[in-house]
Amino acid sequence: MFENTRKTNKGLMFLMMAVVLTLGVGFAQEADCGGFDRPIVFAGLDWDSAQLHNAIAQYILEEGYGCQTDAIPGSTVPMLQGMIRGDIDVTMEIWAENVREAWDEALANEQVLDLGVNFPDATQGFFVPRYLIEGDVERGIEALAPNLKAVSDLPQYAELFKDPEEPDKGRFYNCIIGWGCEEVNNAKLEVYGLNEYFTNFRPGTGVALASSMEGAYLRGRPWLGYYWGPTWVLGKLDMVMLEEPEWSQACWDELTSAGSEATQACAYPTLVVTVGVNKSFADAIDPAVIDFLTAYETSNALVSELLAYMQDNDVGPEAAAKYFLETQAELWSAWVSEDVAARLQASLQ
Repeated sequence: MFENTRKTNKGLMFLMMAVVLTLGVGFAQEADCGGFDRPIVFAGLDWDSAQLHNAIAQYILEEGYGCQTDAIPGSTVPMLQGMIRGDIDVTMEIWAENVREAWDEALANEQVLDLGVNFPDATQGFFVPRYLIEGDVERGIEALAPNLKAVSDLPQYAELFKDPEEPDKGRFYNCIIGWGCEEVNNAKLEVYGLNEYFTNFRPGTGVALASSMEGAYLRGRPWLGYYWGPTWVLGKLDMVMLEEPEWSQACWDELTSAGSEATQACAYPTLVVTVGVNKSFADAIDPAVIDFLTAYETSNALVSELLAYMQDNDVGPEAAAKYFLETQAELWSAWVSEDVAARLQASLQ
């Protein structure tokens, strides 16, 4: 009986080994990037949210699909031209409205593919802290501007935002000098008649603009200015975007072309930011990789939250990507197959 038991155990052991080997071979076959034998090259765009998306996508491709990845740093136009030429395979943030002519031409020439939405709600506008309107009981802050809802309400509250250099006016923090949004805001202030009540203060850098908002917020002080999302600032601070006249193409065309001579102004458009790939790369890579990049979708709020995590913890995009994968499994698991999800979960242990 002991001999039979030993033979049975030995048989079970060989059966288990065969299953393990079979599974191992299957996983190895499925995790070699479909035989793609070079790194997948990402556009290393020079802002935080794009680098965060790169880090998330690269981790998933490396650990889930067995791919090699790389990134080439650069700004919007050179990276787009690189993807058109085939030097860049993947761009995780295509802000099509900023490069409309070149992007549409590349699509028409079948040099690139638009894989769909990354986040559908990139925002820009004039912001104030929520406590200014609603108060904050926990911080002992009273609502100093309870009826402030729209830019048209700002003249009656100008004294709350007193400019230390011109105390008879409020201070409006504009976009960074030289950015397109600075010119748009200049025209808006003129059309809305706000120049009479506010100084047009132009910070020299993005850090200076963010610091002005965060500094006022931490002290519970009024602050008024332009900002955009997704960004760590809007992920960390509870800000309210003031209402403006509804966006229309006609209004926007006049505002962006006529500048200070414009006769009408309106809200910034809500932008849809997409994922783009080089067409030849898409034809050569395993379709499962393209399926993943097509399914990849986030939101302004989520990305802002992750950028705030980076800021608060003084970590880079790679650490934030791992934090995302550890805390948002329900979201990202919908982007990939079950076996890829299992490999990713195992890699995070």
